[in-house]
Amino acid sequence: MAGMELRRVASQFVVKASGAVLHQLLDRLLEDGVLKDEERYSIRKEMLTRASKARRLIDCVIKKGHTASKKLIDHLQKIDPVLHHELGLTSAQPGMSVRPTPFVPTVEVFSKTERRRKKNKKENEQVYPVTQTSLRNRVALLITNVKFSENLIIRRGAEKDEENMEKLLSNLGYEVVKYTNLTGKAIDEALIEFTKHPKLKQTDSVFVVIMSHGQLGKILGVDWKEDKPDEFPIDNIFKHLGSKGCPALIDKPKVIIIEACRGERGGRVLVSDSPNTADYFSPPGDLEANKFQYLPLEKDFICLFSDMPEIIFFRQNRESFIENIVNVFRTKSYQKDISQLFEEVVHSFTHTGFLGRPQMPAIIRCTLIKHFYPLTGIRYVASC
Repeated sequence: MAGMELRRVASQFVVKASGAVLHQLLDRLLEDGVLKDEERYSIRKEMLTRASKARRLIDCVIKKGHTASKKLIDHLQKIDPVLHHELGLTSAQPGMSVRPTPFVPTVEVFSKTERRRKKNKKENEQVYPVTQTSLRNRVALLITNVKFSENLIIRRGAEKDEENMEKLLSNLGYEVVKYTNLTGKAIDEALIEFTKHPKLKQTDSVFVVIMSHGQLGKILGVDWKEDKPDEFPIDNIFKHLGSKGCPALIDKPKVIIIEACRGERGGRVLVSDSPNTADYFSPPGDLEANKFQYLPLEKDFICLFSDMPEIIFFRQNRESFIENIVNVFRTKSYQKDISQLFEEVVHSFTHTGFLGRPQMPAIIRCTLIKHFYPLTGIRYVASC
């Protein structure tokens, strides 16, 4: 059946079909009545990447059954016979035996094939490699501090953020190693233990998400007290996951998400992120996240960081920092790379004011040298 044939070549079609070919297919399938105007419009949206358009088109046609799938195959043979041949597709009338059409290479066909091969190779070189094996070995670390020794700074509502983040990571194909309510020392030990995870040798990437209270450059452990600090240096994340601390992750993207929010009251006392804190919350001090750009950088890292007072993100009918991340990834991860996704999150806070100041998290210590697509099902996944 034609639908099964399209399903077999779907991933290759997504990678290889050019924008011009896609637009011609959309027009011809509209003329045939396979697609409706609104379907063609939704696929041709400018905001979608070429790969996203290809994925939407082939999925849409497959769902419509054998006749629709056959029409797409026939049109593709006429529009781009080179791609039709590369995909190993067949075209035949009902009742006829289905055999691959004999293909005789010509100078023109060879030229087109060579140009496409070079283009695909160039695009692949700009993307962190992902294979079926690496997808099966993805692993992430999730640490959430909720209850602290000082009741004043219990992070109410953090359990929901933990649940949402765990679901997001699982949906992206990551096995989630989860810890809750750790001291600063225990956070450090959890990271070191994570660097020994057996899947790291075969994974294509890792996520490390830490949610707690914090101060500049530090994440607070659950035993934190003003007269007895319990802290974990954020720089240790990059130290432990760097090439020296974790050779298994060399040349692999390491995505860090940190919510180390500060509560300030005269610059001394951390406050709760519960609704009633708004009545006595004092204006935040100068935000100094940009200082991180002067720290030594490791390779293949990107970090989305929030050290702003939590009242900015929580309650008051506003989405939390984590909720924004989840919503952006849920709707955009099929078409954008990790840098673009983080930029979307930052942009979502651009117009959110608090006490007269614009509020937004920051992308820091980014040393990625290629594109990394967390949801790689529609992009350059190599067979293995």
